Parts: sequence; structure tokens; C-alpha cells
Amino acid sequence: MIPVDAFDLKILGALQDDGRLTNQELADLAGLSASQCSRRRMRLEEEKVIAGYHADLSSEALGFGVIAFIQVGLATHSPDNSKRFRALVNRIDEIQEAYSLTGDADYVLKAVLRDLKGLSNLVNDVLMPHQSVAHVRSSIVLDRLKESSRLPLKEIRAG
Repeated sequence: MIPVDAFDLKILGALQDDGRLTNQELADLAGLSASQCSRRRMRLEEEKVIAGYHADLSSEALGFGVIAFIQVGLATHSPDNSKRFRALVNRIDEIQEAYSLTGDADYVLKAVLRDLKGLSNLVNDVLMPHQSVAHVRSSIVLDRLKESSRLPLKEIRAG
């Protein structure tokens, strides 16, 4: 864990709210000079505390109407089979997130698709035929209750 102080936390919180803030705007919010703020921001970027900047696109506005969570069980649990499955997942743009799990499923995938046909193609034509996969179970999201990539910075004690 990278040590952060109260000024760093103010910078990080402000950037979580608006990653497009100018250095001067960020400095004003953090209570620092522009040069102090710039040095801190660069350090946070270099240490990968700030992992990057991006635009949040609206899946609905772009016609991606289906979100699905897909549980996958592997055929075997060898390192080679896991590696093949991970390579497959990383090639599929529709899969936004993938996690290795404890419990009944080996992996859970979050996919965004244009429609149910897209989900059917992903499951039946891509995942199921793959040599590493034994079984697949999908769940379609009916309603998104919350979506956030924000970290709970208030849980961090400033150093």
C-alpha cells in the first residue's frame, strides 16, 4: 500500500469526482499551490495510485441493452487450462470484467451486449465450444441499482 496524506486524499477524491480538473482547480480544492499539487499528482500517477484517465461511455446510449453475468466452470483445473481460458476472456471485447472465484463457479464474467442474440452468440458460439470450458450459466441484469468505480477513500487513514 502506498502511503497517502490528507492532501493526497483530497486530490484523489476530487479526481474521482472529475478527472478533467485542471491542475489549478485541483490545487484550489486540495488547498495547495499549483506546483505542490502538480508534484503530488505526478507522484500518485508514477506510483500507479492513479491508474489512468478515461471517459465513461453510456452503454445504453450506444445501444448496448443487455448486461449479463456469466458463471463459468472449467473442464480441468490445470495451469494450462486456466491460462487458455484467461487468454480467451482477454480477447473478447464484450467481457468487461472477469473474476476468479471460490465456490461453485470458477469464474464470473460481466459482459455488455447489444441484445439477447449477442449473449446467445457469446455463450453458445464462443464460451461453450472452448476446450477449457465445462459449463456456463448466465444471468441477465433486469435493473442496475448502482454502478460505481469510486473507492471509499474515507476508509483510508492519512499517514
